[in-house]
Parts: sequence; structure tokens; C-alpha cells
Amino acid sequence: MKLEEIIEAIRAGRVRITDHAYEEAQEDNLSFDEIFFSLFQGEIIEEYPEDRPYPSCLIYGNTFLGEPVHSVWAYNRANRWAVLITVYRPDPQRWIDWRKRR
Repeated sequence: MKLEEIIEAIRAGRVRITDHAYEEAQEDNLSFDEIFFSLFQGEIIEEYPEDRPYPSCLIYGNTFLGEPVHSVWAYNRANRWAVLITVYRPDPQRWIDWRKRR
């Protein structure tokens, strides 16, 4: 999976957001503008090629204010849609440089 594919899908309006992602974004006080911004300048830090129904990945990026954000995205290559599965502010007790699990 390539980050550019997910970004292109978002820019083209081919994005779905799960109920879980809506709830998590609200809980962590993250707007979708912030989430998309974090993705646009982010990096894939984990890949889950065996996820079903579509492969997914964990992306690390920062908000407008430089705060870390993790988001999990799936990508359907057949129709070129991206799916935001979940999003959260990573816990510094569980992450090293926001990229590696402790």
C-alpha cells in the first residue's frame, strides 16, 4: 500500500469513515481537517497486508500544531476508495518517537 494512493483517494472524495473512527476522533478532540493534514505529511509506520476485507496500515503524522496523530487506513485497490478505520493521539508511554511500540 502506498500513502499516495490514500491521499489521492481523499482528494478525490473517495473516502469512508467508520463509526469507530468518528467516535475516536471526537473522544480525542481531533477534527477531520487535522486528521487529513496529518496524513498528507505523514508516514506509514506499520503495514497490515493480511487485513480483510482490505489491506491496511498505521500512519503517523502531526496536527497543524505539531501534535502526533496515528490513523489506521484501509485501501480498496479495485475501486480506489480509502477507509479511515480508527484514529487516536498516541500514548507516549506506549510509543518511542511515535513510530515504534515499546
